[in-house]
Amino acid sequence: MYSFTQQTFNMVATTQQYLEPVLVNELLNLGATDVEKHNRAVSFTGDLSVMYRANLCTRTALKILVPFIKFKARNDRDLYEEIRRISWEDYLDVDGTLAVHTSLSTDYFNHSQFVSQKTKDAIVDRFRDKFGRRPSVDINNPQLSIAVHIVRDEVSISFDSSAESLHRRGYRTEQTLAPINEVTAAGMIMLTGWDGKGAFIDPMCGSGTILIEAALYAKNIAPGLFKKHFGFMHWKNFDRKLWQTLVDEAKANIKETDTIFMGSDKTFKAIEIARANATRAGLDEDIRLSNKRFEEVKPPQGMAGIVVMNPPYGERLPIEEIGPFYKQIGDKLKQDFDGYIAWIISSNVGALKKVGLAASQRLTLFNGPLECKYYKFELYKGSKRAPKIDNNI
Repeated sequence: MYSFTQQTFNMVATTQQYLEPVLVNELLNLGATDVEKHNRAVSFTGDLSVMYRANLCTRTALKILVPFIKFKARNDRDLYEEIRRISWEDYLDVDGTLAVHTSLSTDYFNHSQFVSQKTKDAIVDRFRDKFGRRPSVDINNPQLSIAVHIVRDEVSISFDSSAESLHRRGYRTEQTLAPINEVTAAGMIMLTGWDGKGAFIDPMCGSGTILIEAALYAKNIAPGLFKKHFGFMHWKNFDRKLWQTLVDEAKANIKETDTIFMGSDKTFKAIEIARANATRAGLDEDIRLSNKRFEEVKPPQGMAGIVVMNPPYGERLPIEEIGPFYKQIGDKLKQDFDGYIAWIISSNVGALKKVGLAASQRLTLFNGPLECKYYKFELYKGSKRAPKIDNNI
């Protein structure tokens, strides 16, 4: 059982499927030990400073959880009794607040909301019996955020040190239709192996998420600097001085860059939203935005760089309609982006084949619920069209 007095302890960082290797490297660079990859998660060991840094600095983590206790339960009564016997008063004030979130992979319990409610009942009943008073529920800003995960009959209880998902950086209060997740965008950038130099272009930028995450990466701006609250700030062992030291350290590590960040979109409203988001991120002077169609975009002269784009997928359109659009993408890249590396994400594999260029690398990612392919194209004069893209993808 985890205790607030432990010097080092186990943690689990959750992420999106296929981003686990990126998150492993991030955590190793932050000083984590015993780092191990799992499905949509990475486990590791560290002290408070590692936990704080993981929340502050990782770009591809969604949550930083601290495993608390495990036990077996096959019905709601067993669950209730096991949770009620835990000394919750060591972790939560009687007048404090809590929130419970549950995920299930079991036949013993059918509804996550029911498990969350039963867990909450057991905790507050213990307080009521012991003190005559009880904590209350606060979904938005609880003193203790509790994650319940049940696989078959094994119940895992963790403390959620992040509370709000880390993908919610805080700069994006407006968004376009079907925006890409900040963690997905950061993962896309880091998977390219980009060194943060040259030109970075997103010619279909929407609300600007990919551009903003690229600028944060190139300037070494910790994404957690935008967030005002983390779950651990309400814990009884919160070390405010240590946290401030790490925040100051992160700010001191921000660097200037000569990188040119260019974004465009055919929709004026999207550019307005992207500009507002970039301003909130403090990047309005770094990111150049223009209301242009893709065929009008020109890269800066005399500079190599990278293009990362998330074009419409046309999932519900026949290939006869979406195919010509993707062919136009390939023609434009070959014509005007000599010397660039282009990365395109799409859930429409048939459409990606219509780009007509040989992909030198093929990755799989999720954009929301959609499984996508993420293709790398190396552009040079006289690029030969690939007669056929390997179907083993």
